[in-house]
Amino acid sequence: MVRSLLSAVIPLVVGAATIGSVQDADASERERRFFSAVEGRWSGPGEIVAGKYKGTKFICNFTGTTPDGKIGMSLDGGCRVGLFTQKMSAAIEKSGRKGYRGTFMDGAAGKGLDVIGGSVASNRVVFKLARASLDGAMQARMADDDTMNVTVSVKVENQLVPVIGMSLKRLDGGSVGAINN
Repeated sequence: MVRSLLSAVIPLVVGAATIGSVQDADASERERRFFSAVEGRWSGPGEIVAGKYKGTKFICNFTGTTPDGKIGMSLDGGCRVGLFTQKMSAAIEKSGRKGYRGTFMDGAAGKGLDVIGGSVASNRVVFKLARASLDGAMQARMADDDTMNVTVSVKVENQLVPVIGMSLKRLDGGSVGAINN
């Protein structure tokens, strides 16, 4: 299960729902700034920190883009464990009052996960993840303009337990956007 979670979740990074027109405008701008900051090429190490594959280390490479005229992002790339590389992809968009919706890999209908909610606050995003009876969350935090830390957790007995951690560095020499409070 952790292995399929690893395959489905590693490309993660990004969400929000607010009330009121002024708050919506402020939130939309904050969300756009966050997603713009994620645009570009990223690379870095990760590790499975819990479960059957605890201690497994990997290296990921992604390209982040934002959809034209929409709030959200796409990540495409892959992660390597030893000699093997697994293609990874994620597509997430804000869907009106439903909040964030999207898929990792081919979504819960395939071997991936669905994004069923999320929020953006300052320099971080938290997404709610689902697949059959598995619930979890992914948090991506911009430590600075060129460093993104990602943690994936799963719910075990009503408590979120971290299972995957990654630290990605920007490869393209400068942030596309900046995040300010």
